[in-house]
Parts: sequence; C-alpha cells; structure tokens
Amino acid sequence: MPASKEELLKRLSDGVVDMEEDDVIAACQEYVAAGYPAFDGIMEGLVDGMNRASQLYEDEEYYVTDVLLCSDAMYEGLNILRPHLPSDEAEKEKIKGVIGVVEGDTHDIGKNLVKIMMETAGFEMVDLGRDVPLQRFVDKAREVNASFVCMATLMTTTMGGMGTVIELLTAAGMRDEVKVIIGGGPISQKFADIIGADGYSPNAVEAVKLIKGLLNVA
Repeated sequence: MPASKEELLKRLSDGVVDMEEDDVIAACQEYVAAGYPAFDGIMEGLVDGMNRASQLYEDEEYYVTDVLLCSDAMYEGLNILRPHLPSDEAEKEKIKGVIGVVEGDTHDIGKNLVKIMMETAGFEMVDLGRDVPLQRFVDKAREVNASFVCMATLMTTTMGGMGTVIELLTAAGMRDEVKVIIGGGPISQKFADIIGADGYSPNAVEAVKLIKGLLNVA
C-alpha cells in the first residue's frame, strides 16, 4: 500500500532537516508516483523542512554548513517536483531579487544562506556570485526587472562599494523601483543609513522578513 500524503510530506520535511539527500529523492519519487500534488510537496514538505532548518540555525543548534547541506537536499527534491507543477503554478510571476558579494570580497557562505532563505520564501533570486563588479548589480537588476538587490561583504575594505551601487542605481534612474538591503560582518544599520540603503539585516532569516516588509508581501 502506498504511503499516505501526510507520511510522505513528513519524510520530505524530515529528509531536508536531517540532510538526507537520498531519502528526499526517494520520497519525492514516491510522492510523484502516488499522484499527490507537487505544489503541496514543495511547500508542506521541502520548504517546511527548510524553514525548520533555518529555525535550528536561528536557535544556534545548526551551523551554516548544516543549513547548506539541508538546502542541497531541498534542491534535489525541487528538481524532481518542479516539473510536475501545474502550468499556472509554474508560470506564476515571482518577485525577483539580485544578490551578490561586492567587488573585492570572495566570502560567500552568508550570501548563499540568504539566497536559500529567499528562495524558500518564494522569491526568485538571481545570484551574481562573489567579487561582483559594482555596475553588474545595476545592469542585472535592470535586465531581470528586479524588485530588490541584496549585497553582502565581510570586509571593511569593500563596504564602500555598496554605496557606489546605490549611487549607480540613482544615476540609472532605478533607485525608486529597487529596494536595496545589505548585510555582512562589518555592516550595521548605521552604515545602511549613511549610504542610503533601504535596510540592513544581521542574518538570513531577518533578511527575508526585511524584504517582505519593504515590498509589503505577506
């Protein structure tokens, strides 16, 4: 007898939390074979697990590396379930954001974490990677029609680049349309205020709340 939908959703969620990629893959295949809706599998299974993992991270029970492994399991599952979404769900226009680590800095674990949490929250993220030339943030935001830009750095020497990106957005006439949030070790709310960013977030979970607040998304 096939497993119930509830049992499989629990396996999906637990598999993500426990970083068990193989189990997530197996549960997703079983879920699809049983004909259960892909959207529920993603939201109540994979995303639920990722949210639980981020809570464990917030409670300091999980390290960044654990959360990244959880996300690997989540993405494996998404690869299986996404093609089975009904076309209206698959084509639903998502709010887009551009994310990257500013020029001169190659630390990207924190940025990766923010990207994962944003995607889990339903945003479509365009990841520019690390050591990103400042003009590229502006060009990419225009190209994909982004609603927000997230910039990170862990180095004091590269912080100034964030202010430059905001100036470039202003010069391009895009500043009013694009929210800018920044984060990273040396960054503070005070620095965000000085350069005119829309917000500062101390961590990935807060970054999601911040963007949802700025864009008025539930």
